[in-house]
Amino acid sequence: MPLLKNLFINKILLFLVVSMVSLSAMALDFNETQRLANQGDVVSQFYIGRMYSQGEGVRQDYTKAREWYEKAANQGDASSQANLGYIYQYGEGVRQDYTKAREWYEKAANQGIAEAQYNLGLIYNNGNGVRQDYTKAREWYEKAANQGIAQAQANLGVMYNDGEGVRQDYTKAREWYEKAANQGIAEAQYNLGLMYNNGNAVRQDYAKAREWYEKAANQGHADAQFNLGVMYHKSEGVRQDYAKAREWYEKAANQGIAKAQFNLGVIYYHGEGVRQNIATAKELFGKACDNGFQEGCDNYRKLNQR
Repeated sequence: MPLLKNLFINKILLFLVVSMVSLSAMALDFNETQRLANQGDVVSQFYIGRMYSQGEGVRQDYTKAREWYEKAANQGDASSQANLGYIYQYGEGVRQDYTKAREWYEKAANQGIAEAQYNLGLIYNNGNGVRQDYTKAREWYEKAANQGIAQAQANLGVMYNDGEGVRQDYTKAREWYEKAANQGIAEAQYNLGLMYNNGNAVRQDYAKAREWYEKAANQGHADAQFNLGVMYHKSEGVRQDYAKAREWYEKAANQGIAKAQFNLGVIYYHGEGVRQNIATAKELFGKACDNGFQEGCDNYRKLNQR
């Protein structure tokens, strides 16, 4: 029963960042702030929009939030423009409209709002309301990444790794992953682990692979947990330790990773670091099978015929 290792670059799970710029503490009550907003004060208009959007001191009301953001945005306020993009992208108080979302994001992005630049990258990456365009996605990600947006850095790593909108370049992929990983992005930490595990653009280094896997695994990254299990199981960069292998496999298996369920079945079938338990092995092979892993099905069927 061979061990299997998950050695594929996982796509970053792309998520939206709402641009809610923190304002300096305002010693104004709501009525005074609204009075100033009605007189056209752009900061007050933004602040009232934020209050309604977040339900800060007022009942949450996305429609009123949009109205106030629009007043400020039409005066050129970049943060309000970015938040309007978010509102239209998610359909908060309006009908979802990717075209309007993109238009407002572009206004904010062109004024240097990093979150809007990142969200524009997502729109072009996913083809939301536009033709999918990896080149434009990369351009906007780079603007955001150069301002320190960690998820944009991680996504650039994936694009250079996979050659999406750019020539494939593992060295650049690693550089962007490292920036994101050092800001705590679990997917980037995991992907760096894979690069050191496979020797892509770096000398193969199991010790460094393990270090990055552990950072991701401790944030709950299931594939990193699985790969750590394999490293301890097969003695890659660490002393062989069946107990630790089992612990990491269990964490991944509990998140539905079929290969981890299968490898746990292997451990119980052979009695590696645990008392041999064919019934438990069979159960785990069955779970792996239920999650679409054919070798789990094969082993379950063999044990069922005994």
